[in-house]
Amino acid sequence: MSPTKVSFAESVRGSLKEIFDPRKIPWVFLVLTIAAIVVQLNPGWESGLIYDRTAVAQGETWRLWTGHLVHFGWPHFIADAGLFLILGRLLERQHPVACYVSLVGMPLAIAVAMYWGDPTMVRYGGLSAVNFGLLVFLALQGWQRNWVDWFWPAVFSIYVLEIVVEAKSRHGTGGGMIQFNDPSVRVATTAHVGGAIFGASVWAIGFLRNHSARRSRPRKGNHSTK
Repeated sequence: MSPTKVSFAESVRGSLKEIFDPRKIPWVFLVLTIAAIVVQLNPGWESGLIYDRTAVAQGETWRLWTGHLVHFGWPHFIADAGLFLILGRLLERQHPVACYVSLVGMPLAIAVAMYWGDPTMVRYGGLSAVNFGLLVFLALQGWQRNWVDWFWPAVFSIYVLEIVVEAKSRHGTGGGMIQFNDPSVRVATTAHVGGAIFGASVWAIGFLRNHSARRSRPRKGNHSTK
C-alpha cells in the first residue's frame, strides 16, 4: 500500500471517528429525529399529532409541539430532518442551554404565531420553521464572533430565498420545491417568521447576558489600597 493511500485511509478513519464520536453526537436532536421517523412510519398517527387549528381550540394543546414531528411525505421529512441533525451537530455541544430552550419553546412560539397570526392555516406539520429559527441563531452567533463572516448568514439567506420561492410557487400550496403528499397544504410563512423571532430573541438574551457579565467583572489594576 502506498503512503498516499495510507494517508487517505487514515484521513477517512479520522473523519468517521470524529463524526461518530459519542461526545459530539447531538443526542437530543437525534432522539427527536427518531421520534419523527416513527411518526412518519405510522401514517395513522398523523391525525392525532398534527397541528390542527380546530383541535387546538378544543383543548388538544399537545399538537402545538407534536405537529412539528409530522411531515407531508418522505421528501419533506428528509429535507427537514437532515438539516435539523446538521444544526444539532453544530449547536448542541457549543450552545446547550440555547438549544434546549429553543427545542422546548420554539415549537410552541411557532404554533402560537400561526394560531393568532394566520387563522387560515388550518393544518401544519414539519421542522422547517424550527430549522429556520435555529439558522437565525447560528447566523447571529457567526456574526457575533466575526462580523465579516458571511458563511452562515449566506446559508440563512439561501434558506429565505427557498421559502420565498416555495411561497410563490402555486401560491405556496403543495410544498413548492419540496412536494408535499397533500396538495392542499401551503407553505406557512407565519410559522417561519415566528421561528426567526424566537431564534433572534434567544441570541439577543445570551448576547446581553454575556455583555453584562463582562462589564461586571473587576478590571485588573482598578483595586484600591488602604
